[in-house]
Amino acid sequence: MAGLTANGKNALLSGLASAAGFVSLHTADPSTGGTSEVTGGSPAYARKAVSWGSPSSGSVSSSANVAFDVPGSTTITHIGYWSASTGGTFYGSRALDASQTFATQGTYTVASGNLTESIA
Repeated sequence: MAGLTANGKNALLSGLASAAGFVSLHTADPSTGGTSEVTGGSPAYARKAVSWGSPSSGSVSSSANVAFDVPGSTTITHIGYWSASTGGTFYGSRALDASQTFATQGTYTVASGNLTESIA
């Protein structure tokens, strides 16, 4: 079986990018339901809108920085994909390259292009 062409992969990723317009931070693997999402802080943690570039060669990447407020005494381990800023449909997650602990209130920024999904 030949599998998907680059155009097929790009079409699937285009659908994901259209549906998953918000990203979240998690303190543990969110599994299939989006559990362990960060809460609290001042300024308060909230999901953030994400802008996606056009899929190419079976890969799609964020096209702008995404900055989160993170409360103190929090360790973040995963980022999740959602359809809405609150509630909504959870589409999945990925582990961060390395967990990050915030002893005090801080900011976690995902640089433009550093949030990438691919279909192998």
